[in-house]
Amino acid sequence: MSHEPVLLKESIDFLVTEKRGIYFDGTAGFGGHSFEILNRLDDKGKLIATDKDQSAFEYCRDKFSDDKRFSIYHTGFTNIDSISKIEFIDQFDGIFADLGVSSFQLDTIESGFTFREDAVLDLRMNKAEGISASDLLNKFSQEEIAKILFEYGEEKNSRLIAKKVIEFRLNEKFSRTFQLKKIIEQVTPVRFLNKSLSRVFQALRIYVNNELEELKTFLDKSFSLLKPGGRIVILSYHSLEDRIVKEKIKYESLSCICPPGMPICICGKKQRLKLITRKPIVPTDTEIDRNRLSRSAKMRVAERV
Repeated sequence: MSHEPVLLKESIDFLVTEKRGIYFDGTAGFGGHSFEILNRLDDKGKLIATDKDQSAFEYCRDKFSDDKRFSIYHTGFTNIDSISKIEFIDQFDGIFADLGVSSFQLDTIESGFTFREDAVLDLRMNKAEGISASDLLNKFSQEEIAKILFEYGEEKNSRLIAKKVIEFRLNEKFSRTFQLKKIIEQVTPVRFLNKSLSRVFQALRIYVNNELEELKTFLDKSFSLLKPGGRIVILSYHSLEDRIVKEKIKYESLSCICPPGMPICICGKKQRLKLITRKPIVPTDTEIDRNRLSRSAKMRVAERV
């Protein structure tokens, strides 16, 4: 596959601190980060991976089929706790997740993630789970659609686009990406069109995959499953994700949450994480020139205390 891993060296340098450690890659994709993690481990090391996408799961299963250090599950990373029990793992030396959509998914029409080609309007990572984007547009109310576009895509024209969606479906059901694209083109100036399309499709993708709630669940479980000294490395690509990662890590790095001015601590809060990166690490200009999909990436790293 042609997908190029984002911040590959930087992320693995921070993540892998123990050659014979046990690691978790929650978003295996097409194995770019997994491959480098395995390269850093000795024959006693182990890597457990997950991916919701059927194509990615099958690709990695076959790619690493001869490596006994590697196991992959066709599921989401929120099941990290169940998988650790299946694998008889108490804690991990490192946990990694790249929250981006791969270039393969964006470039493959059948995946339904692109608005640049006329494809089935689906946007689900796992086509067997949940509601598709077309079903959402065909069934949800105008108010619900507007709220999704505004909250998950930060789309300023959310109300107008939602109104146009309702008008369209009176005569025709949504099933293709270009149907939605045509509506957005009608209400958006040409100079803002690509950004608006990106925001709308992002909002629908986040909602149908329940991405933000799953991220919160994954982080909470991951912090508990990290060994002392073990690290969590997360790559995010938009402000909603990065805000969740930042706030969760910040909260877990505090040893007290009592109101200012309290003479003694009564909250009982215990610090679980130590910040390794005070500010997010971002790709270099060279990497962005080489891989446009990396341009919005932010990497945050924390260590279990």
